[in-house]
Amino acid sequence: MNKAFLGCALGAIQFAIAAQSYAQDVDSANESADSNAGAAIVVTGTRDIGRTAFDTAAPVDVLTNEAIDSVVSSDLSSVLARQLPSFNVQRLPAADGLAFVRPASLRGLSPDQTLVLVNGKRYHRSALLGSRGSQAPDLNTIAGLSISRVEVLRDGASAQYGSDAIAGVVNIILDDRPGIRGFGQYSEYYDGDGETYRAGLQAGIALNDRGALVITGEFSDGAATSRTRQRADAIALQEARPDLDIPDPVQRWGQPDAQTLRGAANLQYELFEAAELYAFGMIADGEGRTDFNWRNPANTSSVFRNTDAFPGFNFASSYPAGFTPRFGTDFNDLQGVAGLRGSLANDSLTYDLSASAGRSRIDYTLDESLNASFGPDSPTSFYLGRLEQREFNLNLDFVYQLDLGGFEPLNLAFGAERREETYEVSPGDPESYAIGAGAAEGLAPNSNGFPGFSPSQSGEFDQTSYAAYVDLEWHPVNMLTLGAAARYEDYSEFGNTFNYKLSGRIEPVDGLAVRATYSTGFRAPTPGQLNTSRTSQGLDTNTLQVFTAGRLSPSDPIAVALGAEPLEPEESENITAGIVFRSPTGITASLDAYQIDVEGRFGQSRSFAVPAGVPNPLRFTSVSYYTNDFDTRTRGIDAVLAYTTLLGRGRIETRLAYNYNDTAVTGGTSATIGNEDQRRIFEERLPEHNATGTIAYELDAIQLRLHGRYYGPWTDNSDNSDGQIFQRFSSMVLFDASLTYDITEAVNLTVGAENIFDAYPDEATFQASRGLIYSRNAPYDTDGGLYYVRLGVEF
Repeated sequence: MNKAFLGCALGAIQFAIAAQSYAQDVDSANESADSNAGAAIVVTGTRDIGRTAFDTAAPVDVLTNEAIDSVVSSDLSSVLARQLPSFNVQRLPAADGLAFVRPASLRGLSPDQTLVLVNGKRYHRSALLGSRGSQAPDLNTIAGLSISRVEVLRDGASAQYGSDAIAGVVNIILDDRPGIRGFGQYSEYYDGDGETYRAGLQAGIALNDRGALVITGEFSDGAATSRTRQRADAIALQEARPDLDIPDPVQRWGQPDAQTLRGAANLQYELFEAAELYAFGMIADGEGRTDFNWRNPANTSSVFRNTDAFPGFNFASSYPAGFTPRFGTDFNDLQGVAGLRGSLANDSLTYDLSASAGRSRIDYTLDESLNASFGPDSPTSFYLGRLEQREFNLNLDFVYQLDLGGFEPLNLAFGAERREETYEVSPGDPESYAIGAGAAEGLAPNSNGFPGFSPSQSGEFDQTSYAAYVDLEWHPVNMLTLGAAARYEDYSEFGNTFNYKLSGRIEPVDGLAVRATYSTGFRAPTPGQLNTSRTSQGLDTNTLQVFTAGRLSPSDPIAVALGAEPLEPEESENITAGIVFRSPTGITASLDAYQIDVEGRFGQSRSFAVPAGVPNPLRFTSVSYYTNDFDTRTRGIDAVLAYTTLLGRGRIETRLAYNYNDTAVTGGTSATIGNEDQRRIFEERLPEHNATGTIAYELDAIQLRLHGRYYGPWTDNSDNSDGQIFQRFSSMVLFDASLTYDITEAVNLTVGAENIFDAYPDEATFQASRGLIYSRNAPYDTDGGLYYVRLGVEF
């Protein structure tokens, strides 16, 4: 076993022994928290106190910290995807910033159509505008050890929470328990790469009888993986030029090198009987590195050529075996929330006043590259610039129990919000975007692989919104729950929106209930989507030539000339209806059907040639722009079955979950834009069928956990200079297993493996010319089996 992991494990054991005396003081508090955990009270999708997942009018999944710890990955998106079949995450190696900020999709919708909350407060977006311009929060910035549970509302909730909650809401509840938890973990793929070290420590301190302060720190250091074949053109070059030392492979397809440090703090303190001060915050800082496409000196004519601008010079002298640009990211995320809450009027009125600020900052670098248009004066390393997203929210929320005489009180929630978003782009090194003398003779400008942000692309853009809402929930009779919510919001950039939600639940027989909701929703375009543009480079899989594409702001004169119009909010209608059951014998089940109609869905136009006569100094092969492109209809079914019972001297827990999700383009502007490729991507990019199954057995000091995952067929696509290419992939089944042994009451050891049978998906034949073996857009890990060992302590 690796010495570094042994050191981490021994250190954790020594810490555990030293901490025992402190832990005895907080044992009683931990026991109280554990007993309350079984009640499964939820706070997402309802503002009525005391609701459980069974009682809610819309489906809510609750993932405990034990379920979160059972997944090896430190990325919370991957953790959710392992547990929830309606939640998908693409791995996206060697995909610019998406290699580090992976897009997550709930119910097949765009990543930024799912609202993310922490302790019920909106979490800031990532600065990255990802696939088709989606700008969603980066769940990888939240330390898993800091989480008590995650509640996932699978229902539209814009009327309750505002923009983005079209597909649903992910609410991350931070741990507030006194006590100490810690772990050290080592993992490695069966192929011998991707070794990853993780360690975390959490300390919770009881503040007399008035509250608690919990502080968490977590570190992850993951090495790169490679599932790559040598490119055929590299093999041919080596045979033709045996004097060259050509790397094998010339470029790596796999997960990036990545190091991340995460932290969290959570404070509650009762000032006096009617007022509690609370504050919490998260911080994440990390860096990573990934490969881009190899530049072949034999045929990359935009780099390796003789010119009159630089007589006697060719970049073959600098890179005789070609070069593979190395793309680096350095990110820093901060989120802080402070507030005051309490109760008035004999506890019939509660209030919550809060302020929150969040920031996502990403700096990009590029090494082992060049700006060909500068010839021998070109640097080989570049600072590409910075992306930054800042948000500031003010919230005032009330809940009032309105007495209705002989009926149950009406739960009346109301409040207001002010939200400000700012997006900033800062330029990179001048050489990363400049055009040198060689451009006139065909040498490519910009840093090769990822052009830097230029002053014309840079700037600061903001948007402010004001909102007011009301949310009602009532029980006219014991078996019936009725709900209604409405929200009005006004945006500085495009005007106002009004959304509402109706819900109902009836339980005619104890333990059996029917529930349904109807809601309208919206997602407002962000300042980054409204105002920014960027330059990207790709590799044509047919010609193996590098091409340069421009994604323009909708207000850019070229985009306007091509038909671009100002962005508008996406609007939705969401219907969910289902049945839920639980029995005293430990069986729970739910079946929910849903339909989500989205108008003016946000996407990217098809690629256009730059019109004749329009200046094209960056030598764009094609240009596109963001647009409200399609109307779509998403229909699906969620089914969940769970059973807990005693088996022999132990206890067994089983859970099966299935999701069917189908998206179809129903209309919109596709006829005028002509984007048939985008239609197919929306409809086929994710599996329609997904399922998970878990069996956990606990006997004395031993816990055994088996987990299975099923992914149905799906379609991959890739950009080419002349359009999209597609390939259909068959279904995939993966199995995970782990065994935990409690060494003492405070110390446990887990050994396990993910993808225990080392299964691999279909090969990506349409990408073979790049040396890629498995699709980089897969909704599952394509690196094969992974084994791990984890040492945990808890007092």
